[in-house]
Amino acid sequence: MIGLEHYLVVSCILFFIGVFGVFYRKNAIIVFMCIELMLNGVNLSFVAISKYFGHIDGQIFVFFVMAVAAAEAGVGLAIIINIYRNLNTVNVDKIDNMKG
Repeated sequence: MIGLEHYLVVSCILFFIGVFGVFYRKNAIIVFMCIELMLNGVNLSFVAISKYFGHIDGQIFVFFVMAVAAAEAGVGLAIIINIYRNLNTVNVDKIDNMKG
């Protein structure tokens, strides 16, 4: 039988794959997808814990996290597209020359 521990292990794996991608990847789009993967790992743990304890609070919180993530996706992709138009690259190492 699949219990809470299994969901939390999968959630931790998703989260740390995202952390690994954020720290070790150079492409801004891949980094952006890894941030979304981290959010999905956290959402999975919220839903699993909410289901385990029989409360709906975690699921409501996931709804708000997903709404913020959707807004973040729109703004983040717009920023990445603007950076590509100006610098012709999405490599995060070369973006640091935008400093004032």
